[in-house]
Amino acid sequence: MRNHMRAGWFYSESQIARYFPSRITSLTHFPRLEFKDPYKILRQLDRHQWNMFAVGFAAWAWDAFDFFTVSLTVTELAADFEKLPSEVSWMIANLVAFIGLELGSGFCKTLPQFLAVRSLYGIAMGGLLGPAAATALEDLPYDARGILSGLFQQAYGVGYLLAAVFYRALVPTTTHGWRSLFWFGAAPPILIIIWRLCLPETNHFQVAKAEREAREAQLHEHQKGTNLRAFLKVANAAMRENWFLFVYMVVLMAGFNSISHGTQDLYPTFLKNQVGMSPSQATVVTVVGQLGAISGGMTVGWLSTFTGRRLAMMVSCVFGGALVPGYILLRTDSLIATTFFEQFFVGGVWGPIPVFLVELSPPVLRTFIYGLSYQLGNLASSASSTIEATIGERFPLAPTPKGVKRYDYGKVIGIYAGAVWVYILLFVFLGPEMTQEERNEEAALVVQFEELRAQGVSLLDIGAGRAKNIDDAFEEKIEEKSQPQQIEEKSSV
Repeated sequence: MRNHMRAGWFYSESQIARYFPSRITSLTHFPRLEFKDPYKILRQLDRHQWNMFAVGFAAWAWDAFDFFTVSLTVTELAADFEKLPSEVSWMIANLVAFIGLELGSGFCKTLPQFLAVRSLYGIAMGGLLGPAAATALEDLPYDARGILSGLFQQAYGVGYLLAAVFYRALVPTTTHGWRSLFWFGAAPPILIIIWRLCLPETNHFQVAKAEREAREAQLHEHQKGTNLRAFLKVANAAMRENWFLFVYMVVLMAGFNSISHGTQDLYPTFLKNQVGMSPSQATVVTVVGQLGAISGGMTVGWLSTFTGRRLAMMVSCVFGGALVPGYILLRTDSLIATTFFEQFFVGGVWGPIPVFLVELSPPVLRTFIYGLSYQLGNLASSASSTIEATIGERFPLAPTPKGVKRYDYGKVIGIYAGAVWVYILLFVFLGPEMTQEERNEEAALVVQFEELRAQGVSLLDIGAGRAKNIDDAFEEKIEEKSQPQQIEEKSSV
C-alpha cells in the first residue's frame, strides 16, 4: 500500500498524527536482516542483467562527464570569454540533463553562444536518467539492488573522474585548450547508443506491458483499445493518488543535488584560486574525492539493504556535515584525506537513492517519476555554484603575485554545505520508506519471476498471469465485503 497516499500519511489529521511519531519508531524498529557477502550477491547476476546494468551505467557516467566539462573549465571559460566565474556558472542552470551538442560547444566564440548550445543540450537529452536507471536496475535480483543502486548512482562520480582526467590530459596540453575537451566528449555517446540498440527492453518492462494489456483486454473484451490508452489510464490514476509523494521526492532531490553541486562544482576553482594549487594538483584532489564518492555510494547502498534506506542516508548526513570544516579549511596534504571522506559521505547519502525512489514510486510510473523528480530537483539546485561564486566574490582575498583576483570561496562552500546537510537530514527523517513486509513482497515477486523464467514461461504469459491473479484477488475482496451485507439482509428478513 506504500504507493497510495490515502492509506497512510497525508490526508487527515489523524493520519498525520500517526505518521510523524512513526518516523522515529520506523528507524529503531526496522527489521535487521543478516548481512550477506557482496561478492555472493553479485554472482547472482546473469549475462543479460550485467549487460543491462553496464549500458545504463555507461550512459549515466557520460551524462555526468558532459556536465562536469563545464564546472572543471569555469576558470578557463571565464578567462576566454572575459567574464567572472559567477557569470560563467549561470550556465549550470541550463544543464537540466547533460548530453547533447558536445561538439558544438567547442566552437562557441562567446558566452551567449555557449549558453545557447548548452540549453539545447538539456532540451535534447534531459530524459536520460530515468531510462538509464530503469535499464540498469529493473531486472536485478532483489538482494543486488542495494549495492548496485549505489554503484549506478556513482556513475555520476565516474563521470566526474573521467572529466577530471581528460581535463588534465587535454586542456593544459593542447592548443585549443578547453574546446578540445568538449570535442572529445562527442564521440563516446555514439558507442553507447549502438550498444543500447543491440539490447532488448528490460524483462520488467515487457512483463508490465503484457500485464497492462491483459487487464485492459479483460475489462473491455468487446472494445478495441490501444496500448497507449491502457497506459494513460493506469498512469493517470497512479499520479492522482501519488502527487503529494511526487512533490516530496522533488523537494528531497533538490537537497541531494545541492549537496553534490555545492561541494563539487566550485571546488576545483576553490583549489586553484584560493588554495593555490596547480591544475595538476587540483585534478589529483578531485580524482581522490570522486574515488571516495564511488566507494561511499557502493558501501552505503549495500548497507542500506540491511539497515533500512533512511537510516543509512541519515548516518551519512551526520558524518558528512561533521567533515565540512576540514574540507575547506585545511591547506596541507591532509586536504586530500578530508576530500576523500567528505565525498565518501556525499556519495554514501546518494547510494540508496535510485532504489529508494524506485521503491516509493508507483510501478507504472517508476521511470517517469524517478527521472522527473531527479531533474526537477536538479533544476532547483542548479544555481548552487552560481550562488556560491556570487557570494564568494563579496569576500575578496589578496590577489596572486601575477595580479589574478582571488575570493574566499571556501567560506561559502562550507556554510552552504553545512546548511544542505541539515536540510537532507530533516527531509529524509520526515519522509516515508518501504516497510520490511513490503520489501519481502517485492523480493518474493522477483524470485517468482526468475523461477517462471527458468521453467521456460514467456514474458508475455507471466504478464498475463499476473493480471489474472490481481483480478482474482480483487474479486475475492469484493465477495468478502458483500458477505456481511448478505447475512444482515437475511437476518432482517
